[in-house]
Amino acid sequence: MEAEITAAGDVGSSAVYRALVHNHAQLAYPSVGAWLAGNGPIPNAANAVPALAENLRLQDRAAQSIETFRHAHGALTFAPIEVKALLQEDAVHSLRQEPPNRARELIENFMIIANGVIARFLTDQEFPVMRRVVRSPERWERIIGIAEHLGATLPGEPDARSLQAFLTERRAADPLRFPDLSLSIIKLLGRGEYMASFPDKGTTGHFGLAVSDYTHSTAPNRRYPDLITQRLVRAALEERPCPFERKELEMLAQHCTEKENDAKRVERRLVKSAAALLLDDRLGETFDGLITGAGNKGTWVRVFDPPVEGRVERGASGIDVGDKVRVKLIGTNPEQGFIDFERIGHEPVGRRRR
Repeated sequence: MEAEITAAGDVGSSAVYRALVHNHAQLAYPSVGAWLAGNGPIPNAANAVPALAENLRLQDRAAQSIETFRHAHGALTFAPIEVKALLQEDAVHSLRQEPPNRARELIENFMIIANGVIARFLTDQEFPVMRRVVRSPERWERIIGIAEHLGATLPGEPDARSLQAFLTERRAADPLRFPDLSLSIIKLLGRGEYMASFPDKGTTGHFGLAVSDYTHSTAPNRRYPDLITQRLVRAALEERPCPFERKELEMLAQHCTEKENDAKRVERRLVKSAAALLLDDRLGETFDGLITGAGNKGTWVRVFDPPVEGRVERGASGIDVGDKVRVKLIGTNPEQGFIDFERIGHEPVGRRRR
């Protein structure tokens, strides 16, 4: 996927064609990210390839321009919280939040551009597209309430640009707590899903990215929707008919969404099991936290230190996503990945669930 990036960060011309790529340097995110951010030396592998350092700097400038352009047009700014368990002598020693990484951000911006190029290419060829969508948030009123609590006003109907302006202001005003705000908004936006779209059918966009043409295409070696998209692209390039029947593609989209949700549940279970091991001898201790989920299936809280999430088993009534709470640890089960809390303090935020 080839795209021309303007000085402003927009996509100019683009093309899709088959090519062979040879990765000579085999660079890694940690070392390149530290170098780009000015926190480390250039990796030896990058120095060994002529002009690669200059090329990486150019890529970084382009990625920063892309990100600035995207956010100016409504793509949302988040600070995702990724937690890694650190082991010491076969025991969980601590949980660490993964820091931001400039190299990872570079690749993420390029992947967003590439996925948009592919979606538009397939559309132009009158092929179906396995789209990645995030629908307009169902709990927009709750997002309005959280913004009001922080002194901001959002419109009555979902609006990505207004939400992005609010997030940008909060990131500058309180960078320490911005990841917690990000987590609340992400939970209220809802999950992404795969949806098959066809030339004779309207499309749903990606609210978080503020784009209408988006697919997953850049990781066919590890994600099945990308492999489906690559098969569609190859057929279009070779001027062959679509390799999938309509009902088949719709079924595959639903199946991929279900399997992605299953995989995420396994990932969460693994992190929670590690967290339960870490907290196993801390029953009765109290923690400050943030409500991350509230519904018929239960109420969930993320405590700040250590950064773990558990269920509010006692005192869950009357609290909602985004509320700050103080909780007491009342139970752990590492085998099941259960961490149970009792609410003992509550700071309501914004409008309540109806």
